[in-house]
Amino acid sequence: MTDASSGSGTQAVDRAAQLVSTVVHADAPLTFADLQEASGLAKSTTSRMLTALERTGLVERDDSGSYVAGSLFWLYAARHDPWEELVRLARPAMERIGEDTSETVHLSVTRGEKVVQVAQVDSRYLLGTRDWTEIEVPPHTSALGKVFYAWGALPVPHGELEQLTEATVADPAALRRDGIATRKRGWAVTHDELEVGLTGIAVPVQGPRGDVVAALGISGPTARLEDRLDELGRNLSSHAADLSGLLRGRTPTPVSKEGVA
Repeated sequence: MTDASSGSGTQAVDRAAQLVSTVVHADAPLTFADLQEASGLAKSTTSRMLTALERTGLVERDDSGSYVAGSLFWLYAARHDPWEELVRLARPAMERIGEDTSETVHLSVTRGEKVVQVAQVDSRYLLGTRDWTEIEVPPHTSALGKVFYAWGALPVPHGELEQLTEATVADPAALRRDGIATRKRGWAVTHDELEVGLTGIAVPVQGPRGDVVAALGISGPTARLEDRLDELGRNLSSHAADLSGLLRGRTPTPVSKEGVA
């Protein structure tokens, strides 16, 4: 194969990949004209490439003839754990948060009305290291759970809630007020609400449609965290914004360590 043909082949792959990327990242189905304009390709080239992409299941047309992501994407999603990709994308951010804070880092999602932790990075301190992935925690007692209540990913329960400590917010009306404060602040906080001496702080992670799909947080002894909440909240928010961007297909920006212990 000559260098010229090799270059031409690579260019064709790049153009086809760009068409698929444009379709997948779009908020709504795209017409042929939309894709031809976005790609800057000739109509004949666009048509030829879209036909090939349809044949392989990478794109398909809806009832109106506009292009959407193809069946190959849904087949892949159906055969894999739906949270596997989220955990893979979140792991580098969680490692960096662990390096910044030295505390235990958590990633949680909802399953029904439960909050389930799907990944953890352990604390670098002996005091504070515990595997929370194996422990079921009432959502209203954790900062991770409060994120889902505050941003409407879980409905606030009716009736009195389990009171694990004297500090637990067990009244639904109080939990709603806590949610309003959480959204205004940007992160959820628990002080001694799950266990006396344990503080948690967590922020929302948004999916491609802008809905909250996960909560990213840290926990540790109250004595170590109580004077650092604003600093830790800002750090978590920066990483969560980058993770949300990754879920939308954007390249993350470096997170500054300025002001982080």
